[in-house]
Amino acid sequence: MLGLLLLSDLLILSTCLLHQYQFIDKSLTWTEAQTYCRRTYTDLATINNSEELKQLLNTLSSAGHMSEIWIGLYSKIIWRWSDGFTGSKEDYKNWNTSDDEPDFISANQFCVLMDNYGKWWDINCNRSHRFICYNGTQLGSDFVLVNKTMIWSSAQRFCRENYINLATVRNDTENQRVRSLLFSGYSAWIGMLRDPNFYWSDGSSVLFTTWDDVSNPIRFKRVICGTTSVQRSGLWRFRPCQKQLQFVCYSSAEPVRKQVVKLRLNMEDSMDLNDPVLKANILKNLQDRLTDNRMSGVTLKWREQRDGEVLHKERKRKRTEF
Repeated sequence: MLGLLLLSDLLILSTCLLHQYQFIDKSLTWTEAQTYCRRTYTDLATINNSEELKQLLNTLSSAGHMSEIWIGLYSKIIWRWSDGFTGSKEDYKNWNTSDDEPDFISANQFCVLMDNYGKWWDINCNRSHRFICYNGTQLGSDFVLVNKTMIWSSAQRFCRENYINLATVRNDTENQRVRSLLFSGYSAWIGMLRDPNFYWSDGSSVLFTTWDDVSNPIRFKRVICGTTSVQRSGLWRFRPCQKQLQFVCYSSAEPVRKQVVKLRLNMEDSMDLNDPVLKANILKNLQDRLTDNRMSGVTLKWREQRDGEVLHKERKRKRTEF
């Protein structure tokens, strides 16, 4: 652990009682439901812990409603390349649409695998597969199959240390070149991924989750919206935001109390300090510690600085000798 960070006035702790939920027996789109809740209550339902989930399910059971309802959860779908490529061909995709890819099963598939037919699949990044690196430049690449199995992040690091990066595939010609390197039945990581862009409608950080083990088809959507139900024991999944469903609003039981705290963390110099995954993991670890210490009703969120960033390296203080 090398670099020392000073996170001054960056972490906001919000403390409040459990939310008060209200079931709304109107079928609206997610955006319409959000507007209704903000106008009539506080916002669409936010669920910060298992106690609030239980309370929401009790609200639905009391209303006799068992099927799906909107909650305030949503996710942005932003695919990007590991090497940062943003040229005119960055929107090229070759998903295996015959199997409804990308299907975002269990809401935990953020990396992309190519099969030996040249089709793309979204896959859990912590599974181990062979992978494709490239040499040269973004405009002229030589692809290389690495016949080792690694999780996506380890494959990315290997490619950056030994080649240029994980493969960026910009058109059918390059897709065919990568496919030609794969043996029958083999699949390989390529350099496409997306961040876990989960949000609550009221701006709270998504630290508590309870995903349903089902498909959440993305296709070419930019945003997908969250649902839950008593039938599925309160597990969450995503639906097209244009679907019409009943929904649950919330109002705060008392005014939210906020406190700003300072943190100093030891981290590796090579880390991207403002990587969304890194920041989300830090918050989740802190939230888990609060839960372990039986501190309920507390949620965490980052506080951005004037430059729009959250984390900064601490400047070394100069010593004056006499």
